[in-house]
Amino acid sequence: MPVLSRFYGIVVRMLFAPLLGAHFHALYGEDELMVSMDPGAIIQDEAPARVRYMVLEWATRHQNELMEAWDRCRSGLKPQPIAPLP
Repeated sequence: MPVLSRFYGIVVRMLFAPLLGAHFHALYGEDELMVSMDPGAIIQDEAPARVRYMVLEWATRHQNELMEAWDRCRSGLKPQPIAPLP
């Protein structure tokens, strides 16, 4: 799974899986979030509340870039890196 961004110990990755729709994974140690990009809802949640908050804040700031990354993955291309949360 290509890495899109890294911030505060969180690693954001994306894998094209059309059955799940546009989504990404955020890993924090052994914890994982799976987040839908439309409408930005958590699909799977195994992370602390502060990690959820930061990931959703990051996703809100980078919605267009996330959709571009999804389109690139759908086309078989590697997505471009996305800036971390400051």
